[in-house]
Amino acid sequence: MSIFDEMESTVQTYARSFPVTFNKAQGVWLYDESGKRYLDFLAGAGTLNYGHNHPELKKALLEYIQEDGIAHGLDMHTSAKAGFLTALQDIILKPRDMDYVAQFTGPTGTNAVEAAMKLARKVTGRSNIVTFTNGFHGVTLGALAATGNQHHRGGAGTSMADISRLPYDGYPGVGEDSLVLFEAMLNDNSSGLDKPAAVLFEIVQGEGGLNAATMKWLQRLEKICREHDILMIADDIQAGCGRTGTFFSFEPAGIKPDFITLSKSLSGMGLPFALVLLRPELDQWSPGEHNGTFRGNNHAFTTARKALELFWQDDKLGAEVRKKGEILTQRFEALLKRFPSLFTKVKGRGLMQGIACHTGELADVITGKCFERGLVIETAGPDGEVVKCLCPLIITEAELNQGLDWLEEAAAEADAERNAA
Repeated sequence: MSIFDEMESTVQTYARSFPVTFNKAQGVWLYDESGKRYLDFLAGAGTLNYGHNHPELKKALLEYIQEDGIAHGLDMHTSAKAGFLTALQDIILKPRDMDYVAQFTGPTGTNAVEAAMKLARKVTGRSNIVTFTNGFHGVTLGALAATGNQHHRGGAGTSMADISRLPYDGYPGVGEDSLVLFEAMLNDNSSGLDKPAAVLFEIVQGEGGLNAATMKWLQRLEKICREHDILMIADDIQAGCGRTGTFFSFEPAGIKPDFITLSKSLSGMGLPFALVLLRPELDQWSPGEHNGTFRGNNHAFTTARKALELFWQDDKLGAEVRKKGEILTQRFEALLKRFPSLFTKVKGRGLMQGIACHTGELADVITGKCFERGLVIETAGPDGEVVKCLCPLIITEAELNQGLDWLEEAAAEADAERNAA
């Protein structure tokens, strides 16, 4: 029995799919204790957009630590925080004509979602929040109430209220425009929909199966919210920081959410870090009204600043992501054409894409065969039916194609086994 079997809770998940002990990582590669290397198409569930141990980010962090820089500072002013905020303002917000203030929350995405939901309710005086089918926003109770996944909701052990769930863009059975229902219910005093404080939405639903909203749907959602004085909370925790080809995943739609939640790849190096961007007039907290002991991770401020300076001074990385996203789409569409008995649909945008299988069991078989070949890749969707590519954004085209070659080999093996059965 290993120390993991002896000491770790049964709640663990990824270790079940990838049953080795990793001890080293660099770029897009993971290494286990035997020295075998694995191409990482998981990337910390979207936390490692710039790969493992990027040399420039690592250098910045090591220098900061070597100089006895503040590690933990609650919400006190530090030079590391000032550096990050300056970079965020000058590199990200000002060039996009975005006027937001920053709230540092606890260190995970769900902490940011909780803060945004609480403040939206405080500002509007309303309790209801509209979320969408297949949304995933975290597993603390407020964010979990807004999450659709029954497996996660079942772990709450209590009732979860003040959420109204409506169909996301493209949800089966609701027709061409799922927002018709939302608008009709808002205009009908007998619809039973309590006027919401906010809508909480992902632009690409990561855990929900890589459902990607169209720009038209996002624009219409904003129009409805403005007409009815409803705040918009854009959950860009997984799809943000360049994953879809622009720093914020909603940029192509031209919308301006009231709140933006960020985490995962924000630190640039896998360090815990979460943030809420909010319009200044909505910043109505009393001092300390929402807090968290680890809202001052100065190591993360240091690497986040360096990541912004290194990758987002221009559109070079975004253009590379969009180009590699096209390669990913083409390869997935070829798989769909070659193996119609395995796959049903290509989903997502940029380097946040996947291919849906007929069943979750089939997706597990394929990802298992990928791991045997040296590819770490996970599944998503209501039944785990979507094979999901979240490779680091800095992956080369050769490495991307290597991973997709392994995926194609795994699919061919699974198809052969099905035909032989």
